Amino acid sequence: MRVLLAEDDKKLGRLVKLMLEQNDISTEWITEGDQIFDYAMYEEYDVLILDWMMPGETGIAACKRLRNAGYQRAVLMLTARDSVEDRVAGLDAGADDYLVKPFDFSELMARLRALGRRSSQKIQQEIMELGKLTVDRTSKLLKKGGQVIQLSPREFQLFDLLLQNKGNVVPRDIILDRVWGMETDVSTNNIDSYMKLLRKKLEQADGGIAINTVRGVGYKLESE
Repeated sequence: MRVLLAEDDKKLGRLVKLMLEQNDISTEWITEGDQIFDYAMYEEYDVLILDWMMPGETGIAACKRLRNAGYQRAVLMLTARDSVEDRVAGLDAGADDYLVKPFDFSELMARLRALGRRSSQKIQQEIMELGKLTVDRTSKLLKKGGQVIQLSPREFQLFDLLLQNKGNVVPRDIILDRVWGMETDVSTNNIDSYMKLLRKKLEQADGGIAINTVRGVGYKLESE
């Protein structure tokens, strides 16, 4: 299991991260609320553990923004607020579960196991309909009707990254990291060249989708 922990209390965050990793749960720990959205959208986590009150964007606000953007992974909200109204507010914002501080670590682990099981039961949609196109993520094929649109492995990687974030801007540095890795000597000009080729193939296929450039930031996949 891989977890994102958003907790600004350094002592608690350090302790929770240590104990989770001692239980073989890979844990990324952040301390700023403004980091939550980007980490969650551009990395793969099984569960988000979000403290309600964070500097910058609060955990509950970040949760609501993620759900509005189509984020589907499990979210566990941590808070010192224990009234019924607060629990309802947390769940209404999109949290899957709610744990009141101070908590016992065994209860946190039990809730994570339950959320992990729930997430694993969601079968990833490997064949998707997108506009006039069919995307087969298992065989890495893009089709229109019975005709295959020829994409190179790298082009399919780029397309799949945009697809996973459809409607949201994917920054160039995220594309570089996820497709080539940050250690590569590939430049953003190379990314632009690949995107130009990919966009041309999609336009020729007339599939009802388009890759739009957000100047100075990155790219976004949208329906036409």
